[in-house]
Amino acid sequence: MPSPSIVWFRRDLRIADNAALREAVARGGPVVPVYVHAPREEEPWQPGGASRWWLDRSLAELDAALRNRGSRLIVRTGDSPECLRALVRETGAGAVFWNRLYEPAGLARDEAVAVALKTDGTEAASFNGALLFEPWAIEKKSGGTFQVFTPYWRHCTREFEPPEPLPAPRRIPAPEAWPESLPLRDLALLPAIPWYRGFADAWSPGEKGAHANLRAFLKNAVAGYDEDRDRPDMAGTSRLSPHLHFGEITPRQVWHETRRRDDAAKSKSGAQTFLAEIGWREFGHHLLFHFPHTTENPLRETFLDFPWRTDDALLRAWQRGRTGYPIVDAGMRELWATGWMHNRVRMIVASFLVKHLRLHWLRGARWFWDTLVDADLASNTMGWQWSAGCGADAAPYFRIFNPMLQGAKFDPKGDYVRKWVPELGRLPVKWLFAPWEAPRAALKDAGVSLGETYPGPVVDHKEARAEALAAFDAIRGK
Repeated sequence: MPSPSIVWFRRDLRIADNAALREAVARGGPVVPVYVHAPREEEPWQPGGASRWWLDRSLAELDAALRNRGSRLIVRTGDSPECLRALVRETGAGAVFWNRLYEPAGLARDEAVAVALKTDGTEAASFNGALLFEPWAIEKKSGGTFQVFTPYWRHCTREFEPPEPLPAPRRIPAPEAWPESLPLRDLALLPAIPWYRGFADAWSPGEKGAHANLRAFLKNAVAGYDEDRDRPDMAGTSRLSPHLHFGEITPRQVWHETRRRDDAAKSKSGAQTFLAEIGWREFGHHLLFHFPHTTENPLRETFLDFPWRTDDALLRAWQRGRTGYPIVDAGMRELWATGWMHNRVRMIVASFLVKHLRLHWLRGARWFWDTLVDADLASNTMGWQWSAGCGADAAPYFRIFNPMLQGAKFDPKGDYVRKWVPELGRLPVKWLFAPWEAPRAALKDAGVSLGETYPGPVVDHKEARAEALAAFDAIRGK
């Protein structure tokens, strides 16, 4: 019988379409699934509080799925190369397989693990289990790296066809004796302050929850995705982002299931727009792979001279949803309560932070990193640099979202704001997105007292816009 194989799980917490697991089963012999908790190896972007809550639930779901197939998850903590080498010695494993990660720290760790294992004479192999396209495989025909999404995605979809997903193994051969494993609770993943209590009402981490989300979206929302995806007051998006980040579902599964549904429904528009959003995730990883410094520094170097402010009081008002701009505050409160925020609102609150408040985009990126259940380094970096105007395919510097107009356009009845800013719930929609403009009688009838029951605006929109444009103009000539 062949020697055992170790499958090193990280952010591929699933059984189906798992190339590393499939290779281990195909090799023959026992399979030892392993998770090594090593957050220090991901510094300075180790998982934040919301991500740790999700990871705690997802690892439990993965262990249950493995047990249903005659296996289990071995949990260790410490230095990844040394933990894996120790497990090779304990189990007599002849091979270690894993699915690749593409962040700078992850790439460095994978290289260190591969070198250590091969030095010991252990077979080591990694696979693409997270993306449709390998970042290094995509380049312009003239050479160089894409920095604009549309030509990037056009090239990808013309030149490549994502392979069909791999089926889940029915059984996973177990070793005669299992190595020691830590209980999941010993990882102490849950934050000390239980601000995550509402997350369980909003999410079902794990492979089953991921596929249930996809089925519901394809059945109920994909046909109207073109129009509804920008409406935070509607259930018009897939909410797959945390499942994709933790690898509970793969972009290949999403791609092919959407295409099959699209062909059956004979309705192309919504599905194609949705798949392009999957493309934006790919584009983020493409950019991060080629420009790893952008996790901390702007892609456009002129922004190193941008005159950011360092006002902690303004930052706290933004974080707590107390800016006095209802659509901004609704988004920040949704984030705190559920670990997620609608993408249109993410753009609004990000624009507000970097352009109205002129606070450094990294301060927003780090808050999102700690509070989002779908905190993904590639997407987070790309999104914040897009909003700040300092990244690839970035929003023009003169595009400064008007939070009043954005609220009225994308939350036309005010349902989203009323849900997350209930102190404004009785205010007529005419004044809902700019309550400081409401007549005293309307505020009184609605039980609103600005500065008491709800804050007044922390900055004046027109003044903040003018100051932001002046700041951008100051670096344009450099």
